[in-house]
Amino acid sequence: MSTDQILGSGQLPLAGRDLAAKRSSPALTLTAALLGFALICLDASVVNVALPAIGSTLGVGMSGLQWVVDAYTLAFAALMLSTGAFADRAGASRAFALGTAVFTLASAVCGLAPNLPSLIGARVVQGVAAAVVLPASLALVRQAYPEPARRARAVAAWAAGGSAAVALGPVAGGLLTTVWDWRGIFFVNLPVGALILALLVRAPRSERRPAPLDLPGQATAVVALTGLTFAVIEGGTAGWAALAVAVVAAVVFFRVEARSPHPVVPLGLFRNRTVAVAVAAGAAVSVAFYSVVFVFSLFFQQVQGLSALRAGLAFLPMTGLIAVTNVVAGKLAGRYGARLPMLIGQALAVVGLLVLLYVDAGTSSALTAVLLVPLALGCALTVPPLTAAMMDAVPAERAGLAAGVLNSARQVAGGLGIAVFGTLVSGGFVDGMRLSLAVGAALLLVTFGLSFRLAGR
Repeated sequence: MSTDQILGSGQLPLAGRDLAAKRSSPALTLTAALLGFALICLDASVVNVALPAIGSTLGVGMSGLQWVVDAYTLAFAALMLSTGAFADRAGASRAFALGTAVFTLASAVCGLAPNLPSLIGARVVQGVAAAVVLPASLALVRQAYPEPARRARAVAAWAAGGSAAVALGPVAGGLLTTVWDWRGIFFVNLPVGALILALLVRAPRSERRPAPLDLPGQATAVVALTGLTFAVIEGGTAGWAALAVAVVAAVVFFRVEARSPHPVVPLGLFRNRTVAVAVAAGAAVSVAFYSVVFVFSLFFQQVQGLSALRAGLAFLPMTGLIAVTNVVAGKLAGRYGARLPMLIGQALAVVGLLVLLYVDAGTSSALTAVLLVPLALGCALTVPPLTAAMMDAVPAERAGLAAGVLNSARQVAGGLGIAVFGTLVSGGFVDGMRLSLAVGAALLLVTFGLSFRLAGR
């Protein structure tokens, strides 16, 4: 398979385009897009259960394990601000193929990593590639299904693929780590990536469209987020220096965005009350959900002594209900408006965090698995309505940009939550875990109160 076959090279001749159109199939394009989205979602959750094995093999402590997760999450989140524009400029099919190829190669490097720095570096590359794959995969779905009703069903299938991958991530991570090795969680990406690239040969080439890039804004956002995360994880003198860099970069970022004609984060968006509340609630939910999965992945294995497989299975009741609850949340939002399901979801998530305060080293893993369910249900009830509310609050021509801002904010919040919660549990696991749960509950209580300011039905 040549590079030109995968990436394309400009516009095809008319006869070539006609032939490609005849050979192409919307179902094949959807399959490729769905697999790509599922692959990057899987890598966000599959690593957690493998962390103790990674730490044991590479001889790293808590801060190193935090970086294994956050290197991917932060690169993914920060670059997502610009990769939608990049996909437009390169063409969705080329951007998707490039992102998939780089992600697959970086997965191989992760699996072969001999030490922590090489693993973290490869995880950063994975995150950059994932940020390209996400908007390009959705653009491919839109391209393959121009008719609105069929496109809606295709987008629903695409989203379900991501939800299924998130749900299966902990189980897959535990299974691969147990029967193979932690390196297997990365090597398993290779055949999937190859299959996606093979399917793309049958997909029609996407047109390139002009799209402005805000490189100064993107660069300062990356520096600010990386500096803040380093400060939280590492602490000490280096941490204070990193915090100073983060503050300076943040000031520059806001000045750049205020003056840029095409900012990656239009600050005017946040003058809309619905947008501000939706982003805040989405961030709080991400802190609670992703940080709890990270902490309890370590708790099950390091405190309770479970195997990686049993730890992964303990998350199945929690993650398995997410996709179904997302559908229910969408129907509730359609019938009652976004505010009611958001309030119910956040309240349930707070209750879920508070009941987890009961858990200690002697709590059975089966009971802990059950106690994790309310948090998952609450988060799954909250996210679809807040997303819908934000999309309804912005003009149609800014919907893609607003979605990028929301998703980036959620990923950044999840990464920073892992950094903070990981630091708290490193000083004494159970006490730190309970403090982390209390912090998450407090954040959700704040956004619960803010959600009353949303319009009703």
